[in-house]
Amino acid sequence: MTDKTKRINIWSGPRNISTALMYSFAQRSDTQVYDEPLYAHYLSKTPAKDYHPGAAEVIADQENDGKKVIEMIMGTHSKPVAFFKHMTHHLIELDFGFLHKTTNVILTRDPREMLPSFINQIKQPQLKDTGYAAHIKLLNYLKINNLPIIVLDGKNVLLNPEKVLTELCNQIDIPFQKSMLSWNAGARPEDGVWAKHWYHNVHKSTAFAEYRPKTEPFPERLKPLLAECLPLYKELSKLAIQP
Repeated sequence: MTDKTKRINIWSGPRNISTALMYSFAQRSDTQVYDEPLYAHYLSKTPAKDYHPGAAEVIADQENDGKKVIEMIMGTHSKPVAFFKHMTHHLIELDFGFLHKTTNVILTRDPREMLPSFINQIKQPQLKDTGYAAHIKLLNYLKINNLPIIVLDGKNVLLNPEKVLTELCNQIDIPFQKSMLSWNAGARPEDGVWAKHWYHNVHKSTAFAEYRPKTEPFPERLKPLLAECLPLYKELSKLAIQP
């Protein structure tokens, strides 16, 4: 029997709209969503377990073997569309071969807006924590293997959710559903156990928030990290679906 499941990987960086996007796709009648299934794999393989909030609980709750997680992704699902929200830097020590059989979307955000938010949870972030370098590694893999390149910038989604999501659905070959534009406030059953540390704002939301640029001065101590992240972000953002 031919496997007709549409598997969509959203490869995001932290403090973006990835959870809101997961909630958006969860409103679709044809879609089952999954929240960061590679998180425990990442924590168990890196020093991040020493400084990520709730790391021990995540490791105890989730499958730690990334190969088994990929088997789950490529397995059977309850609905014809399976949506997997990931952090791109969780994709470590794994064979990228499964990406040839999935639809892959890179979700990025301007580090001038992301980094000041990120330090609320990760006090001393490094480039490896931000996902930008992992995004470029993934982008290059997609290019080399002639795989589709689909990029979202969180700002563009917030500026015009219906237009950008409609174009996203066109590119991933599923019909846009108007239900994707709103959801009920509160937690979802698919939320990871880390939601209490990261999802405060999205749990208060009922739709994509109106875009509001940050007005606070950029933290001086983050400027060296910003200098590393910004050219990587710019390489991605020029490919993003426009609002």
